[in-house]
Amino acid sequence: MRVQVLEHVPFEGVGSIEGWLRARDADVRYTRFHEPGHALPDARGLDLVIAMGGPMSVNDEAALPWLKAEKQFLRDAIGAGRAVLGVCLGAQLVASALGARVQPNAQKEIGWFDVRATPAPDAFRFPDRLLAFHWHGETFELPPGARRLASSDACLNQAFQLGTNVVGVQFHLETTPQSLDAMIGADRRELVEAAFVQSEAALRAVPASAYRRINEVMVELLDYLTRREPRAAGEAPARAA
Repeated sequence: MRVQVLEHVPFEGVGSIEGWLRARDADVRYTRFHEPGHALPDARGLDLVIAMGGPMSVNDEAALPWLKAEKQFLRDAIGAGRAVLGVCLGAQLVASALGARVQPNAQKEIGWFDVRATPAPDAFRFPDRLLAFHWHGETFELPPGARRLASSDACLNQAFQLGTNVVGVQFHLETTPQSLDAMIGADRRELVEAAFVQSEAALRAVPASAYRRINEVMVELLDYLTRREPRAAGEAPARAA
């Protein structure tokens, strides 16, 4: 399995996804946009693209011109029928690449909050209710043809799917205690308590079972994306005989 990881900042890595990649003996390459000399491969040679999070906005193309190249790469991967997973900023990038608007959410969402599944036919099924970790201030509208998969009290569009091979997730299923430490260390200044912004103590107070559960759902999602026969966006499902 050939996997390309798109990393935007050093403190938002793949987290628990690393174990899934190792278990499947994946050939993993990284494009680290926060380092000089980053390059993108031919998307047609890949099986899976994973776009990770970051504090920047998808609308910052003037200041971060590599965003244009990344969006084009995501369009190429989707057009070629490759499996694509976007996480937080990565989900917003996928949405933006497909023509959807990304804008500030009504409120920041930082902490452990429930997401509720929005079942859709022929799509990945999240648990009916899942305590998940969030760290975002912006949100996406649904790309044309996409289906909403999950919502929360603070954010209507928490996850979407396009075809059978493209999923964007606003929350962080990959979070581990170590990755949480890294995010807090980099962005502690954002932890100003509000309706949907928890304190640092609250972020760290969840039991180990909360991490295990979201990491399990991430495994289920990655297995779904890589086991199903990919179908390009807009392509109709095959009819049963």
